[in-house]
Amino acid sequence: MTLNTLKKGQSAIITSINADSELKNRFNSFGVVKGATVYALQHTLARQTMEIRINKTRMALRMSEAEKVGISE
Repeated sequence: MTLNTLKKGQSAIITSINADSELKNRFNSFGVVKGATVYALQHTLARQTMEIRINKTRMALRMSEAEKVGISE
């Protein structure tokens, strides 16, 4: 299961990140790391981006980025 499948209001644990080093570094800087709990806050109408929260940090991700983050509920 990947982050882009998480519905608004759901939470999950990050289990893997399958991205290049540049994107992994960006994720790390925002706390998107293995073992973190992520909350889906919103999706855009066209479902091209989603807003997530990890700890107190909110961020927007493209769905193409979110599909690189493995999760388990």
